[in-house]
Amino acid sequence: MPRRYLFEASDLRIYTQRFLMRFNVSEEDARVMADVLISADVRGVDSHGIIRLHSYYGDRLQQGLVNAASVVSVVHETPISASLDGGNGLGPVVAHKAMARCIAKARDSGIAAVTVRNSNHYGIAGYYAMMALPHDMIGVSLTNSQPLVAPTYGRTAMLGTNPIAVAVPAGTEHPYVLDMATSIVPIGRVTVYHESGETIPVGWGMDKDGNLTEFPDAVLDGGALLPLGGNDIMRGYKGYGLALLVDILSGVLPGAAFSTGVGHPNNPGQADVGHFFMALKVDLFRPAEEFKADMDELIQRIKGGAKTPGHDRIYIHGEKEFSHAERCATNGVPVIAPVVDALKAVGEQIGVPFDLTPIGEDSAEG
Repeated sequence: MPRRYLFEASDLRIYTQRFLMRFNVSEEDARVMADVLISADVRGVDSHGIIRLHSYYGDRLQQGLVNAASVVSVVHETPISASLDGGNGLGPVVAHKAMARCIAKARDSGIAAVTVRNSNHYGIAGYYAMMALPHDMIGVSLTNSQPLVAPTYGRTAMLGTNPIAVAVPAGTEHPYVLDMATSIVPIGRVTVYHESGETIPVGWGMDKDGNLTEFPDAVLDGGALLPLGGNDIMRGYKGYGLALLVDILSGVLPGAAFSTGVGHPNNPGQADVGHFFMALKVDLFRPAEEFKADMDELIQRIKGGAKTPGHDRIYIHGEKEFSHAERCATNGVPVIAPVVDALKAVGEQIGVPFDLTPIGEDSAEG
């Protein structure tokens, strides 16, 4: 595992904002982008964090593949729904605007759903679902993506990693936050292993001939990820079915691209990624405080269950990420050395030097 330097989250956010503004992203949009990206690192989802600042977002801005001005327009709207066009803007900015609109509608109507077409990769799905939590709402966030996952019995990538995120408020316990790819892992996780020079666990992906592989390069070069569950004997058709469902709700429903129609981010033309968001007020059904008290009881009951040998704790979805965020607040945010080196190099090239001083080094695993 390469060295991991620790930085203050606030410093990383400020640098990210400055970096993006260099590419004519507005100050407000750059602030949103920075918050989404660094929130991923803070929550331990480093595959979607600052590692993507230049290698994904900055590079596409530089090439003119994504519009720096993320202008969102309304295609169709009702009191409880909206279909939006993202204007080929920055996915995190477009998604933030869409979920904010969804929450505003749900505040008035109790429930709302918003779809988006003509957008781009939006980072961690859980960020947008969690936007609903301060409003005592349940948040849902889905997105499709470029084809990276082979369907069960297939060897060609036909579906995206198509994540599902759901956030549910609780009382004294941490909220329930499910944030998962419908592939075994997101492609960014394979990229992290590639950047680190490590092999991946067998079963994460296949090479271009359909053989399981432990080499990240074989997956990234014409191969494919496996759906959640893996091969058929491990019931991978369930992950395949979930990926297809996400493509229906975030691709077909809003009129965005779907399956192999979603453009590769490096290709000229619009990727036309689609998103789906939903917000649901708890008090549409019962008082929020009663609901949150029962959520606490449910969480405590699950965590209090009998443990398997060698384990002394049961985790609720999102709990590890909240714990990671607490460690980051105390110790700093870990960033692997290859990413720091890459940011220094590109920062010099574009005139925004990565001159942050680490506050330490992290010896923790992964």
